[in-house]
Amino acid sequence: MADDGREESLGTDDDSDQTGADGSLNNTMVEEGSTLMRRMEICVAEAEKRSGKNAVSMQETFTVYLIETRPMDAVAEGHNPAPDCLWRRYSEFELLRNYLIVTYPYIVVPPLPEKRAEFVWHKLSADNMDPDFVERRRVGLENFLLRVASHPVLCNDKILYYFLTEEHGWKEAVYETGFQAKVPDVCEHQFLNSCFMEMKHYSDELQSHTSQLLRARARVADRLYGVFKVHGNYGRVFSEWSAIEKEMGDGLQSAGHHMDAYAASIDDILEEEEHYADQLKEYLFYAEQLLRVSLFYPFQSQFQYL
Repeated sequence: MADDGREESLGTDDDSDQTGADGSLNNTMVEEGSTLMRRMEICVAEAEKRSGKNAVSMQETFTVYLIETRPMDAVAEGHNPAPDCLWRRYSEFELLRNYLIVTYPYIVVPPLPEKRAEFVWHKLSADNMDPDFVERRRVGLENFLLRVASHPVLCNDKILYYFLTEEHGWKEAVYETGFQAKVPDVCEHQFLNSCFMEMKHYSDELQSHTSQLLRARARVADRLYGVFKVHGNYGRVFSEWSAIEKEMGDGLQSAGHHMDAYAASIDDILEEEEHYADQLKEYLFYAEQLLRVSLFYPFQSQFQYL
């Protein structure tokens, strides 16, 4: 859904508080007509579980993600410099996105992966420390950064640059912007023009239908997982039975192998479907952000999307 072809930065009198006397944006770091992705290679390389004390001095376990960046000009020249590395918690990604949402209310900011597993079925763990869930979240966080860094406006923000390059002090820079006091007003429905009213209805329907599809898929996955377990148990029973029965041993062993193969095929299908479910969740989160933008009246003329 990237709109990479649109390189110009849109500005009006409504965002003059971000504009300096020379007409340039005070919170930009990248030259106009460029995106951060053209200057920097970005990846979320790995996740690590850590323990520490939270704000109320209670011990907690959390996951941090390693962000690696390296200059693209060095890569293009054939060099392979060691990447600059720093660790970020999921809550820091949330802070960055909240800042972008408030600062650029006319842009559909890319979604983050879910904080806790939703639309889970029996095999999946709802624990946000589950290794499979953490890995899917790592991929989602990398996609978020790549999408933001590819956007012709969002990529220019200095807070994003600090997030990627400054281990310490970037939170202070975020709060110094005062973004928390700039929460936009919601436009009343009667003031929405027909285009944005249509977009609002589309967002509502997309959210509703995607949620229903994910819930139905979770129910179907539960039933398929039940079939997987039954055939897996049959395979084990027939294999053990074949060791006891002399005359039917070969047949029982063959039946056990077929049961095991059928159970494995179901497991493969469920794993593949989980990747599609993650993509559907992205559509759900995009719909939520699209709905928010459609209700923000002052910047409707500047609407952009990824």
